[in-house]
Amino acid sequence: MTDVNSRIKGEIESADVVLFMKGTPQAPQCGFSMQVVQILNHLGAPYKAINVLADGDIREGIKTYSNWPTIPQLYIKNEFIGGCDITREMFQSGELAALFDKEGIPHKQAAKA
Repeated sequence: MTDVNSRIKGEIESADVVLFMKGTPQAPQCGFSMQVVQILNHLGAPYKAINVLADGDIREGIKTYSNWPTIPQLYIKNEFIGGCDITREMFQSGELAALFDKEGIPHKQAAKA
């Protein structure tokens, strides 16, 4: 395992919910990252955000690590979930809250649409 893969693996294992994003939750640097932050904040789930813009090795390495070409990338309990579209669809269908329930991740109950 390369050094960058070890660092990525360590980040993913350091929290139940990890978001690799452009920017920070307080200042997202792309609309897709902002959407995932809004979803996680709406659900009130605790998460760790990794700003890929602050580290070019992580920015490129995460794409190889997950075999997913775009950022943001969401991991729950060390498992790659997907990017913005998948996260949004899971949120809208209730699957994301159900996954948090299944994995024992605290969150607010989302209002039914």
